[in-house]
Amino acid sequence: MYFVDAMKIKELLHYTYIFPILAVGYYFSGAMGTGVISDVIAGILLTGSVISAVHHAEVVAHKVGEPFGTIILALCITILEVALIISLMVAGGDQAITLARDTVFAAVMLILNGILGICILVGGVKYYEQFFARTSATTYLVSIVSILILTLVLPNFTSSINGPFYNQAQLVFVSIACLVIYGTFLMVQTVRHRNYFIVPEEHPEENYIPSFQKTLSSFVFLIICLAIVVLMAKGLSSTIENMVQSLGAPKSLVGVIIAGMVLLPEGLAAIRAARSNQIQSSLNLALGSALASIGLTIPAVSVVCIMYDIPLVLGLDKKDIILLSLSVFIVMLSLSRGKTNILYGTVLLVNLAAYIFTVIVP
Repeated sequence: MYFVDAMKIKELLHYTYIFPILAVGYYFSGAMGTGVISDVIAGILLTGSVISAVHHAEVVAHKVGEPFGTIILALCITILEVALIISLMVAGGDQAITLARDTVFAAVMLILNGILGICILVGGVKYYEQFFARTSATTYLVSIVSILILTLVLPNFTSSINGPFYNQAQLVFVSIACLVIYGTFLMVQTVRHRNYFIVPEEHPEENYIPSFQKTLSSFVFLIICLAIVVLMAKGLSSTIENMVQSLGAPKSLVGVIIAGMVLLPEGLAAIRAARSNQIQSSLNLALGSALASIGLTIPAVSVVCIMYDIPLVLGLDKKDIILLSLSVFIVMLSLSRGKTNILYGTVLLVNLAAYIFTVIVP
């Protein structure tokens, strides 16, 4: 009994439990934003919470199995991303009318080019080629492309309102369309065609099934980690904004940085899966996150904008439409054969560099 208690105490003293607790205490202490040192401490605690979130997500994923583990992490991050966008929009009023569009676009570009590109490159360097189910990639991309066009491109070509806007009826229709596509996708992924998203384990002897108690505690700490990551990202947003302005970069770069911070837990989890030769899990995390980001964020933000009568700009400009089209097209070609190599990852990362460069130098 003493040995079991000692093991439990040692487990609770693990950094994946300590960092989130310290981060929560530091955030609610009011010490953030009081100077450079406080921001550095906040950054360290934020990084520790991100790493902790990856650990707890993997524990939950081992317990529930694929594809449910990746769905849980994608939904958690999307819900918190929505909460961050809505809180900033309500506080910013008319000055934040492009915030949802810019954040969703940044998240999609970072996921499709950055997370997916790094995963493919890391896996290609270590294993030369990695294999996955082509049907899963096709299912993801059919849903993603449809929602992307409906939400970020079509508003530029409607005539009820001048500009990249939807009127209220159009906004309601597009929100329902997003939910229908995402809901149907989830049914396909978890019930009717679950086998599309699962590949046999190459090393089944290494499988680890945690206990229910450990899974429950990891799930609770996963929520805490993701919540404190978003809260700290919001708290550091003014510091980031001042830093961007001091560099003379456009304000839109702030959205890219914040989106990157929010997506960091999922990105690290996907990269670790690729390093373990589990590229299917990496695809489930990356593409599932991209789909959830646009499929759930736009309807949620639309409801808030209708309730508070906040104008919502959704349509992208011509430059961003070209970059988005390029990214989607390259991802479709890269995933069309069911196997990856380093070239695909390199091209995607070059696309990401072009996106960030044109944000800084429009």
